[in-house]
Amino acid sequence: MKSSTTGAKSGSRSSQTSKAASNRSSSKSASNGSGQKENLSKIFEDTLKDIYWAEKHLVKALPRMSKAAYDENLSAAFEEHTEQTQGQIERLDQIFEQLGKRAQGKKCPAMEGLVEEGKEAIEEYEKGYARDAALIISAQKIEHYEIAAYGSLKAHARMMGEEEIANLLEATEQEEGETDKKLTEISETVNQQAYTEGEEEEA
Repeated sequence: MKSSTTGAKSGSRSSQTSKAASNRSSSKSASNGSGQKENLSKIFEDTLKDIYWAEKHLVKALPRMSKAAYDENLSAAFEEHTEQTQGQIERLDQIFEQLGKRAQGKKCPAMEGLVEEGKEAIEEYEKGYARDAALIISAQKIEHYEIAAYGSLKAHARMMGEEEIANLLEATEQEEGETDKKLTEISETVNQQAYTEGEEEEA
C-alpha cells in the first residue's frame, strides 16, 4: 500500500511540474509575441524617420543636379523630381500624423553618401554629356535606394493593418519607379552622345 501511495504522489508532482512548465512556456511565448510586435513597430518608425531625412536632404541637392546637367531633358527631369519629392515629403508628414507621431528625421548615412556621389560627379567632370552620364548613375542609385525603402515600409504597413498608410507609401514607390525608368530612357541618348564625343576627341 505504501508503494502505491508513493507512486500516486510522484505522479501528482510530475503532473504539477508539467503544468507549471507549460504555463511558463505559454507566458514566455505571449511575452515574446508582444516584444516582437513592438520591435517591428520600432523598425517601421525608424525606417520612416530615415526616409524622411533622406527626402529632405535630396530635395536640397536636386536643384544643383538640374543646374549642372547639360542635356535639357535631364535637367527638366531633375526639376520635375524636385517638385515630386516635395509632394513625397508631404505624404510622409501625413503618415506621421496618422500614426500620432511628430514628423522628424533620423540621419540617413546612405542617402548622404549617394548625394555626395552626385556632388563629386559635378566637381570631377566639366559640363557635358560625360558629366550627365555620371549624374544619371548617381540619381539611379538614389532611386533604387528609395524604391527599396518605400517597398519595405509598404509591406510593414500592410502587415500592421495600416492600409491607408500602405497606399500612400505605394504611391511614392510608384513615382520613384517611374523616375528611374525616365532616367534610363534619357541615359540612352546621353550615353551615346558621351561616347560619340569621346571618339571625336580621340580622332
